[in-house]
Amino acid sequence: MNRPLPFAAPIFVTRPIAPPLAEYAALLESVWSTRWFTNNGTLHQALENALAEFLRTPNVSLFTNGTIALIVACQALELTGEVITTPFTFPATPHVLHWNKLTPVFADVDAETMNIDPDCIEALISPRTSAILAVHVYGTPCAVEPIEAIARRHGLRVIYDAAHAFATKISGTPICAYGDVTMLSFHATKLFHTAEGGALIARDPQVKAKVDLLKNFGIRNETEIAMPGINGKMSELHAALGLVNLRHYEHERTHRARVAACYDRDLAEVAGLRRARPAPDVHASLQYYVVRIDRGHAGRSRDEVHEHLKEFNIFTRRYFYPLCSDYDCYRHLPSADRARLPVARRAADEVLALPFFGELTDDDVSRICEAIRYVLVH
Repeated sequence: MNRPLPFAAPIFVTRPIAPPLAEYAALLESVWSTRWFTNNGTLHQALENALAEFLRTPNVSLFTNGTIALIVACQALELTGEVITTPFTFPATPHVLHWNKLTPVFADVDAETMNIDPDCIEALISPRTSAILAVHVYGTPCAVEPIEAIARRHGLRVIYDAAHAFATKISGTPICAYGDVTMLSFHATKLFHTAEGGALIARDPQVKAKVDLLKNFGIRNETEIAMPGINGKMSELHAALGLVNLRHYEHERTHRARVAACYDRDLAEVAGLRRARPAPDVHASLQYYVVRIDRGHAGRSRDEVHEHLKEFNIFTRRYFYPLCSDYDCYRHLPSADRARLPVARRAADEVLALPFFGELTDDDVSRICEAIRYVLVH
């Protein structure tokens, strides 16, 4: 097998949608004329309404980013003590618990979905447990029914981190319909983005009302402060970008589906490499294209593949690595014991996120796959 040629320019894991600048500028004209740049302006309201309709879910609250949204969710639900969560996630997930003076309790994950394993949750529940914070990893839905059953039995709240799961559905039901609160991230790396931003979707409209107070300093009106709040509001500039990107969402998702099909075809027969796939009844977010590399069967470790692909100007991501439970700030916790998290540990050692965005051509994907095959053989 001949050594493939490297790409002339770097190919990264993702490339944010950049809509036609004229469309964005047109929406900004009203902002410039009114000088209403933030504080629940008309574009902010329009994006909340548009997302509620698009996602088929009420009670949408926009935020400056997903992390602040999760911090506010914990405040709105008045969580205390311990929260059971996953170690296989982005740092923000356990960090929001620390910022709320809550103790994360790490549960192992399911071997197939890499989401928190419901069979591991119940044994970790203590008198101090107030909630479960689960993550729809790579947009693959958690086992929502078992998790909600556990929560009902023990009187726990459920928060879903759906940073990867924009517009995901299970048998036609929007992912945001599950749990007490769901967080969405609109960071620039996401398929739908506002450059920086996020949202909370609350099941209970009263929780939505509380969230809206908490994200705006607790201000109820000109003279009344209802509660100690924070500044988590989305600006009009970010809302405008969201409104424009929502118009182009389906176009980008269609092209990502094509890219995914190309990867499926070209990587189908590669020994030791398998794709993380959602269940047949799931309308996937197509946020990431993730493979797992089994060193025993592939002949190379995930880390070796990750490093050698850089020689071809291909930049993948070890996502999520290391585990959150291995961070210095959490490794002292009893639940962070390496022996208690064998499935999550294996996932962290095997997962590789490949370049995945709509602008990739079929030829680009074929060249990426050719480089992967070359690295595994040579």
